[in-house]
Amino acid sequence: MNEQSAELPRASPPDLKALIRRAKLEDAERSSVVAELRGAELARLELLRDALEPVFAQVPPQAELFDHGLVPGEKPRLFVDIVAFVEMSRDRRNFRFIQDTRAGTIVLAETDRIEAMSRHVANYLARRLIEREKALSAPLATLRANEAGETGTSADEARGDADPELARITAKRRRADRWQLLITLLFGILLGVALALAHEAGAFDNFLPNGW
Repeated sequence: MNEQSAELPRASPPDLKALIRRAKLEDAERSSVVAELRGAELARLELLRDALEPVFAQVPPQAELFDHGLVPGEKPRLFVDIVAFVEMSRDRRNFRFIQDTRAGTIVLAETDRIEAMSRHVANYLARRLIEREKALSAPLATLRANEAGETGTSADEARGDADPELARITAKRRRADRWQLLITLLFGILLGVALALAHEAGAFDNFLPNGW
């Protein structure tokens, strides 16, 4: 029994150096594949950028809304403006037009064709230019109302310019609040002076309840 056990072959230990060399080769192959895929993404985005150059050339110079450009990196992106960009999908076949909003990131369009994506981006530029024109041509009262809403002011203040009666009531309420604040400050000053005089005269204890 012991002789048979002694004759069994022993398992050879793993060759760590060979495993390290294999791991390095696999890592190099993966890096090469990733680099090739990233290069393919960048190349397709460059084609889209070239297709959009005539569109951006038509944007009025005074409309400083679109700071476009191709940004290479871990995930290449073609920026249309500061909140919208085009990148490749996970399968690296489709263009994805993405916009960052207050509610989160939304996909405006997705297609595998450069011509179709160019139209989506051009439509986006047109909408942004229309929004800019509306903002520039909006009445001053509307702009004030929007600013009041953004800063958290009340709706009555936002409609003050449009409703004179409401504006008068709002102004009267503000004056009353100012007078109330002024009276409170004067009362506090007078009380402080009275306490100081009482302390100097030695009668400060008379202002305190018994047992203090």
